[in-house]
Amino acid sequence: MTARIQKGKLAIAKELYDFIENEALPGSGLDSETYWKNFEQVVVDLSPKNKALLAKREELQAKIDEWHRNNTFELEAYKAFLKEIGYLLPEVEDFKISTENVDEEIAVLAGPQLVVPVRNARYSLNAANARWGSLYDALYGFDVIPEQDGAEKGKGYNPVRGAKVIAFAKNFLDQTFPLQQGSHADATQYAIADQQLVVSLKDGTQTTLAQAEQLVGFNGTAATPSQVVLKNNGLHVIIEIDPNSPIGQTDAAGVKDLTLEAAVTTIQDLEDSVAAVDAEEKVEGYRNWLGLMRGTLEESIEKNGKTITRKLNADRNFKNLDGGESSVHGRSLMLLRNVGHLMTNPAILVDGAEIYEGIMDALITPLLTVADLRGENSIKNSRKGSMYIVKPKMHGPEEVAFAVELFERAEQALGLAPKSLKIGIMDEERRTSVNLKNCIAQAKDRTIFINTGFMDRTGDEIHTFMEAGPFVRKAEVKGEKWFAAYENRNVMIGLQAGLQGRAQIGKGMWPKPDMLLDMYNSKIEHPEAGANCAWVPSPTGAVIHAIHYHQVSVAKRQQELLGTTALSLDDLLTPPLAAVTNWSDEEKTKELENNCQGILGYVVRWVDLGVGCSKVPDINDVGLMEDRATLRISSQHVANWLRHGIVSKEQVAEVMRRMAKIVDQQNASDPLYNAMSQDFDNNIAFQAACDLVFKGAEQPSGYTEPLLHQARLKLKGYQGD
Repeated sequence: MTARIQKGKLAIAKELYDFIENEALPGSGLDSETYWKNFEQVVVDLSPKNKALLAKREELQAKIDEWHRNNTFELEAYKAFLKEIGYLLPEVEDFKISTENVDEEIAVLAGPQLVVPVRNARYSLNAANARWGSLYDALYGFDVIPEQDGAEKGKGYNPVRGAKVIAFAKNFLDQTFPLQQGSHADATQYAIADQQLVVSLKDGTQTTLAQAEQLVGFNGTAATPSQVVLKNNGLHVIIEIDPNSPIGQTDAAGVKDLTLEAAVTTIQDLEDSVAAVDAEEKVEGYRNWLGLMRGTLEESIEKNGKTITRKLNADRNFKNLDGGESSVHGRSLMLLRNVGHLMTNPAILVDGAEIYEGIMDALITPLLTVADLRGENSIKNSRKGSMYIVKPKMHGPEEVAFAVELFERAEQALGLAPKSLKIGIMDEERRTSVNLKNCIAQAKDRTIFINTGFMDRTGDEIHTFMEAGPFVRKAEVKGEKWFAAYENRNVMIGLQAGLQGRAQIGKGMWPKPDMLLDMYNSKIEHPEAGANCAWVPSPTGAVIHAIHYHQVSVAKRQQELLGTTALSLDDLLTPPLAAVTNWSDEEKTKELENNCQGILGYVVRWVDLGVGCSKVPDINDVGLMEDRATLRISSQHVANWLRHGIVSKEQVAEVMRRMAKIVDQQNASDPLYNAMSQDFDNNIAFQAACDLVFKGAEQPSGYTEPLLHQARLKLKGYQGD
């Protein structure tokens, strides 16, 4: 039985109540009675609307299922049907968003964006501090520099590898900050004179930057600077100079590193990358966000026998060329992803029923942000008095309108300035994609972000067309024409709605955190597509991806795209159904093994350990970043093939058991791991993974949260009230 505190119709888990009373409310200017009274009123008023929106999702999906059971897919007839049932809406007239008080990191800067589970304080701090990162470390520690020709990483420092790192970095300087003559590789000294960077070369000549305005400052003395601060496409690069350091000793100009401005923004996540099923787990995330917003979050870790305390970095200062001092933000600008409209949570009961978790997040997370919104903290996040809430998994403009109403009510309840809560719209559900312009219009004075989420979007694509026929193999989904239209239209509609200079247009995650050479070779497509942020899985990934934003001016690219036409809605509405399904038994088995192994590897850690985002080894032992979005696509894909007889229930069950044994082996060194294969019938995590597949067709929108929450609550012995 959960201990609860009664406040009107609300029964609040004591752990959450105590956190609000003892940690969140003090210093907020709000008294307890007013806060809970307002909280109750918003919950009572908006819960029925939330419920009705979810019912509409189910109603529309039931009609779509029935249509596909009775009709062969034909585009024009299908479009007419979608319009008839109110799924595809008439497009609103042209408009421009009018969002105000937006920090420059969102409004004008283009760069990498981290996503990190806010339940983990160490990860949260690392991500917040990933605004600046070492290029030398990123190159040396990962595969952008291949381990061949004597360049292996090894245990100690390898000077051959180090030389290749330095050559790469000097080439980056030549490409990004070219000299009027010669190469940075031949530099013997950097100095500042007459407001210019003077570079001495090994042949005795002196040169300067081809574009003098790229120099913005320095530290140390003008004759012997310790740092040279450069700027390109809005992003800073710092040449670090110390001829006495181990690396600087080997460099003719004493250069020891390049520090890149990397993760310009970070999404601290309460949703897909966390497992938070009750008050205990929600409070962990809430407490970390409160610490981030007050600037007080710290985390101590043991490393090599020493205790290291991590905390938020200070801002960076340097001497500017006018003789004064300049300051640049020391941390990634943080957004917070709340949960969507679907789930309820036992942390608070209203009239005996679980509260909608999205309503709970909207009434608690802004309270935790008050110090930052009012500028009452010394380590600031927003300098504009705004809170940036990413709102996921909304279906169409009605649900965006509901989120806006919820934010308005939260501002009123907490005494915040109107429109201080901004909204990031995740374009990851099909009804949002096909009505994207209308969705943005509903939040045109709050929108700071639209982002494509390929995995969730594909999960919803499969679920929407569950009855239409079998899908192509998972690896082929991106090659179908709906995908190109989805990615293109997100950018084009965003630009036409005036997001340029006011909001982010984002792209999705790089899923292989250890394979950064592949990322370096391919992820430039995101800024080239006109997106001014794209997700990366680590601070190191942010440093490497930052290079792309020097290679591509997103502002120029967006300007070019404004004169082009978006790909067609018809393409977007065309499902990736398999034209031919005569796959061999071997091909079907491989597809199942790949899907099931990923499902099990993620679910077992989610349910048993409460880990919401994992680097899960795939069938080939390649570590892939898995979260609920990747789980959704894998489980829905197997469910779709089951539904249409491509594979049998017996085949899937056999593969699940076989893959569970492999996952057990991959996790054998983890002392906290509970092997699934020891008791398949009674292992909660294994049964949850099976349910996700075998009951996949009946899950709401194909979401994984209901079954995952149910399993973890069962594992924790939660009996309810």
